[in-house]
Amino acid sequence: MTGKIFAIGDIHGCLSRLDDLMLQIDIDGQQDTLVFIGDYIDRGPDSKGVVDYILEMKRTIHRVICLLGNHEQMFLDYLSDRYDKELYLGNGGVATLASYGFSIDARGCDLALPEDHRHFFTGLLPYYETESFLFAHAGLRPGIPPAEQDPEDLIWIRQDFIGSDYDFGKPVVFGHTPLYKPLIEPNKIGIDTGAVYGGKLTCIELPEKRILQA
Repeated sequence: MTGKIFAIGDIHGCLSRLDDLMLQIDIDGQQDTLVFIGDYIDRGPDSKGVVDYILEMKRTIHRVICLLGNHEQMFLDYLSDRYDKELYLGNGGVATLASYGFSIDARGCDLALPEDHRHFFTGLLPYYETESFLFAHAGLRPGIPPAEQDPEDLIWIRQDFIGSDYDFGKPVVFGHTPLYKPLIEPNKIGIDTGAVYGGKLTCIELPEKRILQA
């Protein structure tokens, strides 16, 4: 694969931050790759707008990779009536339902997403790998090949991954755990810098490891 890779951390409905960040990214729509690390929705003011924005980018950028985050999985489970309703709402789901115009009292099975949005959520990838980097929403469990990872670990793992110095064969770019600033270590790169909590929305340009923020 030729070109640069631009990986963007957890957005959580912060559409204005995403728009400001994309203005800083000089991306070649044919040669470069744009990777979203997951958690597009919940907590922030415009989850639906974030998904609309990404869908529009997919029309102009050849390689847009969108990973599954734990919040997207919770949303899908809520829509399928497989998740504790109050637990999802308490984890930022109220903001997502409001952005879609859904009543928070409606049962999950009664909610109808726009078809392109449903395809977006059901088509999210568990992880992404290139010759030089691995990308996963939360990280990987040490000692297990990417294809054999528990899907729950890929979207939920924290300290067992972040505290490990295990060599995964290439750096793992991850989000999920909000950090004060990007974490760049030999085996891992953390790019969730808490945009929805008043921090920055972070992009890392690879392989140069150049940080862009909004």
